[in-house]
Amino acid sequence: MSFTRRQSRAYNRSLTSFGDAFADVYTSVLALGCAAAIAVSFVAALRGEMVRADPLSSGVAVHSPVAVPAGLLWVLLTYGALAGILMAARRLGPVAVTGAQGAWWLPLPLDRGPMMLPTFRRRIIWVGLGSTAAYVPFSILTGLGLAPAEHALAAVTFGACCLAVLGIAALLQPDGGTPRWALTGAFLALAPLAALPALAGRMWPLAVSALAAALILRRALHRAGAVPGTDLIRGGNVSGHAGASVFFLDTNELLRSFAGPPRPVAASRARRFYARPAGSPFAGLVKADVAAFLRLQPPVVVPLLWLAACLAVLVSDAGLPAWMQLAFIALAGCVVASGMGAVARRTALLPELDALLPLSPASVRTSRLLMPAAALALWMALLTGALAVLGAGGPMLPVMGILAGAGMGAGCLRGATRPPADWTLPPVDTPMGPVPRAQLSALLRGLDVTVLSLLPVGLALFVGQAVPVLVLMQAVVSLVVVLVVLLSGSKPAYGRQ
Repeated sequence: MSFTRRQSRAYNRSLTSFGDAFADVYTSVLALGCAAAIAVSFVAALRGEMVRADPLSSGVAVHSPVAVPAGLLWVLLTYGALAGILMAARRLGPVAVTGAQGAWWLPLPLDRGPMMLPTFRRRIIWVGLGSTAAYVPFSILTGLGLAPAEHALAAVTFGACCLAVLGIAALLQPDGGTPRWALTGAFLALAPLAALPALAGRMWPLAVSALAAALILRRALHRAGAVPGTDLIRGGNVSGHAGASVFFLDTNELLRSFAGPPRPVAASRARRFYARPAGSPFAGLVKADVAAFLRLQPPVVVPLLWLAACLAVLVSDAGLPAWMQLAFIALAGCVVASGMGAVARRTALLPELDALLPLSPASVRTSRLLMPAAALALWMALLTGALAVLGAGGPMLPVMGILAGAGMGAGCLRGATRPPADWTLPPVDTPMGPVPRAQLSALLRGLDVTVLSLLPVGLALFVGQAVPVLVLMQAVVSLVVVLVVLLSGSKPAYGRQ
């Protein structure tokens, strides 16, 4: 393995000149500096606005009998981040091999530990550094009265907690099918880890998190060689697929890489539903799409967690400005809407199959739209209904939420069937370096419709009342969005017409 690495490094160096390397380093450093300056200025401006804001009147007018304390809100958001890291790590490996390594090295009668450890150690380093750097702006915004040294301690503590989570995911990996009790225990173990970064200004949270990370990672490194070969290859394939998707700015491929197998219970229910006779081709296609949605759609835990997070942000006393609360709702809506397009993303891989159906393209898109629109309308009805009960928006707000869910379903379909970005177009030069403008516009396809559908609901929450004009505006926007998505022709997901 060391010989292969030395030869590959020597070969890569022979193909790279000093001028090319200097230009690449210069461009990367300049782009990173500009991005860091923009991020620092944005965080500083937002921090100043939160300091000047009145916690009782700066946000959306919600009359909740119980206000979530700001400290508890930050702990809950940290727990959500750690839970997301755990789920992503379990899907990506974290102990994995590439396809070439699986074909060349795994069949050899050797200990697998030395083969797995280099890649696993690099992931540990990158996860620790990345999580520590990512927590710095969050610590600055949530700890308004902390000193710079205390922010640094909180960020390092969070990085150690993320390493502990990575080790937990590695310990769950060798068992293949993880028992439910083990997975439940892993998520329960995240609760004390999520509370440690909030205890900034003290050394013992950092010591506890570092000790936990060291013990868990030591055990995980020792068991790295016990991971079955099939799981190693699966993790490597998912990691490679996800990495290529991020590199090519393709969120559909990223979601496809993280898609899990069909759920057994949902598959049995979908099979019984699909066994019923259909009266027409359109009814048969609708039944097939409903059955596929029930089989392929991830559990409802993630949308419910985003729903709870939106309510917690709105009823907290953290002093968040109204526009930031509404931006968080828009972010949650976009994430939930993107997760509802599993069937459309699968069928977009082979658009020729839809062309064989005795139905018009608009009818096929209507069938694909029904389940995402219904699920998102239910999600928005729960969110806006809870807000209406809390006194935000008035009694007509749930109606606007249901109408917005239909438009969000259209945005989900539009994003799931977007064609891949055209990388033949040259990037545009900017002070931060070359920017792939055409690729970014393709990346926003679908998100634009989702945000547009959420705009009237946001206005109703901002003004504090769902007036008839806003309800009519929501109906018109959702209807136009649905008609445009259904009647507009779409290119195939792979290849051009």
